[in-house]
Amino acid sequence: MSDIVGSIWWMIVALGVLVTFHEFGHYWVARRCGVKVLRFSVGFGKPLWSRTNREGTEFAIAAIPLGGYVKMLDEAEGNVPASELSQAFNRKPVLQRIAVVAAGPIANLVLCVALLWAMFVIGRQDFSATVGSAQGLAAQAGFEAGDRIESVDGEPVNTWGDALQAMTKAAMDSRNLQVKVTDAGGGHRTRSLALSELPGDFDQENVGGVAGLTWQHQLQPAVVGTIKAGSPAAGTLQLGDRITAIDGQPVRSFGDISPAVQVLGERGGISMIEVERAGERLALDIQPARHRDEATGSQYWALGVTPRMTAPVYDAEQQFGPLAAIPAAFRETTRLTSDSLGMMRRMLTGHASLKNISGPVTIAQVANATAKRGADWFLYFLALLSLSLAIINLLPIPVLDGGHLLYYLIELVKGSPLSERAMATGQFVGLAMLASLMGLAFYNDILRLVT
Repeated sequence: MSDIVGSIWWMIVALGVLVTFHEFGHYWVARRCGVKVLRFSVGFGKPLWSRTNREGTEFAIAAIPLGGYVKMLDEAEGNVPASELSQAFNRKPVLQRIAVVAAGPIANLVLCVALLWAMFVIGRQDFSATVGSAQGLAAQAGFEAGDRIESVDGEPVNTWGDALQAMTKAAMDSRNLQVKVTDAGGGHRTRSLALSELPGDFDQENVGGVAGLTWQHQLQPAVVGTIKAGSPAAGTLQLGDRITAIDGQPVRSFGDISPAVQVLGERGGISMIEVERAGERLALDIQPARHRDEATGSQYWALGVTPRMTAPVYDAEQQFGPLAAIPAAFRETTRLTSDSLGMMRRMLTGHASLKNISGPVTIAQVANATAKRGADWFLYFLALLSLSLAIINLLPIPVLDGGHLLYYLIELVKGSPLSERAMATGQFVGLAMLASLMGLAFYNDILRLVT
């Protein structure tokens, strides 16, 4: 229940901030162009609070916090007194109308840069792109536990997220990657990851896993959390023991235990397990027992222990001083814009799954999750959402800012506005496209919840 309440609250906060900036962009430029603004509303529906300034603009916070709008004086919206015709939006030159409409997305773009600047000044904690284990394609490419990815196809990698994003794009394009790593011994090596060999229906939301990579921070330490009564571990191991080796083979994480135990079980007899306990290193005798999986009927060897679940520790940070954070924020904005446009292009060409489109449920969940991780991650989430809002609003879809800009650009070229019939048809098509997009986003949200 707390997650549901938190998700709703942080989504309201996020949308409130982004919508306010977006609409303020429209409002500020409209006033600079001499357009009278009738209402500046954050949210839709009945106003919960409102106030009118001396210029006659009503500022309101409405009941449905899923957007907002700026209502300007316009003859298309109703009769305009002759004394105020000069302040009507539709009477302004086309270049001024373009400026007013474009100001909203531009405000979101500016906000994105500002939020990233604040994030870099605070310092964003993250996980390094260090490999925990490698199987499949990753093992074939030579990846080993302890490899730290430094660059992918010549592009520097600061975090595991950077590496995963580069891999995801390459996998969607069915392209191989040249990955430079620093191995556990400090040596520099280049691995060739053959992502072109992935099947056509691979899980695009888990490219790292499909390629056989498990990141170091995803591994649980080999610390005993529970011991099953009557199991081989009972009376031998204790809670809190850190298993360091089994039969002389090093154990780096809890995931290394099961494969080693299967080997011991098949060989038979008593074996040695090495543990750290209260600062001491101990070598203990143990013999795995055979168990049967009730669900599948398959048999396996086990010690009867489960891990102590611990949160991973951040081992990477991106932080700059106030001045150095300015170009860093612009670079990150450029990178995120390129990635977003590239993803849209891949979805249009069929290289990226439409499952990548998310709706309000996913946004709310991510808002709550990033807020829990700290101010740095919530600022990053807001920046990414603000950028997405700017890009989506600039799409040439009628009813969106981009659709209006398309109308005005056509007017600028042909020297006269489009006919009312043409604009009405465009609005109808735009609403249909927007409804379809929202329907797909909701469907993906529901599918994620169900699965």
